[in-house]
Amino acid sequence: MDDQINTHAEYLDCILAHHQSNPHDLLQMLREAQEHYGYVHSDAIDYLSGQLKLPRSKIEGVASFYSLLYLQAQGEYRVLFSDNITDRMLGNMDLMESLCGQLWVEPGKVSEDGLLSIGTTSCTGMCDQGPAILVNNIAINRLTPERVGQLSELIRERVPLSSWPLEFFAIEDNIRRRDILLGSKFESGKALAAMLKRGATETLQEVKLSRLRGRGGAGFSTGSKWEYCREAPGEQHYVVCNADEGEPGTFKDRVLLNSYADMVFEGMTVCARVIGAQKGFLYLRGEYRYLLDHLQAVLQGRRQRGLLGHDILGQQDFSFDIEIHLGAGAYICGEESALIESLEGKRGTPRNRPPFPVTSGYLNQPTVVNNVETFAATCLISMHGGAWYAGIGTESSTGSKILSVAGDCARPGLYEYPFGVTVAEVLADCGAADAQAVQISGPSGICVAANEFDRKIAFDDLPTAGAFMVFDQSRDMFEVARNFVHFFTHESCGFCTPCRVGTSLLSNMMDKLAHGQGSPYDFAEIEKLNVLLQTTSHCGLGHSACNPVLDTIAKFRPAYDRRLIHKEFVPAFDLDRALSQARKMTGRDDAAAHLERRNDRR
Repeated sequence: MDDQINTHAEYLDCILAHHQSNPHDLLQMLREAQEHYGYVHSDAIDYLSGQLKLPRSKIEGVASFYSLLYLQAQGEYRVLFSDNITDRMLGNMDLMESLCGQLWVEPGKVSEDGLLSIGTTSCTGMCDQGPAILVNNIAINRLTPERVGQLSELIRERVPLSSWPLEFFAIEDNIRRRDILLGSKFESGKALAAMLKRGATETLQEVKLSRLRGRGGAGFSTGSKWEYCREAPGEQHYVVCNADEGEPGTFKDRVLLNSYADMVFEGMTVCARVIGAQKGFLYLRGEYRYLLDHLQAVLQGRRQRGLLGHDILGQQDFSFDIEIHLGAGAYICGEESALIESLEGKRGTPRNRPPFPVTSGYLNQPTVVNNVETFAATCLISMHGGAWYAGIGTESSTGSKILSVAGDCARPGLYEYPFGVTVAEVLADCGAADAQAVQISGPSGICVAANEFDRKIAFDDLPTAGAFMVFDQSRDMFEVARNFVHFFTHESCGFCTPCRVGTSLLSNMMDKLAHGQGSPYDFAEIEKLNVLLQTTSHCGLGHSACNPVLDTIAKFRPAYDRRLIHKEFVPAFDLDRALSQARKMTGRDDAAAHLERRNDRR
């Protein structure tokens, strides 16, 4: 036991030294410890508790909050199937069942020999090339029955992940249409040089003149946000890039970080000069772990070229550096105040607002939090000016928008358009000839039916963080909404009772309809839940949880009517259905083994 403790201490001391024993880096320490042990080892928690002088309960509380951290052993291989609706449409559940059968393991459990576990996770940001999985938090996509067979053999033979075929880990950008951002010939340092020549104050005025609005979905004025932070009193100012791209159907930030990271980091550096910051963070979602080494290399390259670090471009009063923090599976951390809590090494629970991050953000200091795409766009404004940018798009929505197109279309991938493009134009470009609906901006967004395809992507019509999921005539829109509802239930942070309980009740009601026990009573209950969630939830997750249900009820009512088998209320619990597993185990499926059939026979 003493040898084991010494081994823990030796490895954990390296982690502590790397993070300078900073308790605000607790999440990063836990993640790195898990990469060594396979899970967050109990002895590691004890050791970190002593060294960081943090209660053990706090460390366990942080570890238990994030879905990609584990307090118990999960096996040498932890396989998680992405369970976004687009993965479902591509047959992910059949593939998971096949892998479980080949490796003799039940879903959600660890195999008897401790070799592996297989389960599901929320969207992995690979909707354009699914079905996708995470193996020990590393992404693998384009699953087929043949590839599942290969995976099974590699796991059975205990082949290290580093020795798996490289093609398993090949992830494509799939850029289908480029405009001012994706088509730009960006040269490192050019935006910074233009900003320094113009001046920080004047650059802020150009950003305001451009009328750039945040690309993360909320659409707040970027210039106003920077100005509020610049003027806020504080010992330090911070820049944070929100790359926690967890909205199902969205993957544009993945591509920007893979192929345009230099541009994103330069936009952060322009912002730093404007607001007077010396430290920045990229908060990278845990599912994009595979990008970490690449991004670190881009940062190091910028330091070597004098574009990051001390005396940037020879300016002695201009120092700024960027640190990458990796998330660990929490959709709620896409909300800026929850992200800041996570950056500080805590559970990602949204804060009460006001105060807002621009005045009381990271470590209660003035902080700008912007999306990956927003920072990239500010480079264009720095180089070409605010008036040029404002001349693109529409009056209320200037510039371009990158859409993550997935689902029932011939050419899924990234499409960049000036704001004002219609849904119909995007459908034509991506080869979606038989669409009945498009989900704009993910589950929390808007479901658009075929008679609305002339609507425009713009803040004053269809605002979006980027998701554009296409569903053809073969899809059951009830099942689409049901998948979204289960996503919200899984991702509720549990902080407030209305959301924690309300999303669970909503999932139960949708399951009840799916199992043929629905009645008009359930519709009335869903309406009541919507009012409750919208008026009493702590943050936007609860506020929007009923959106997919209400949208599809209004626009695809027959999908629900087919499930309203009963005119009067029927309980959700069905004893006969609950006995289905027992029938399967005993090999019985005759009439006498079913309660209803037996009663009918009497």
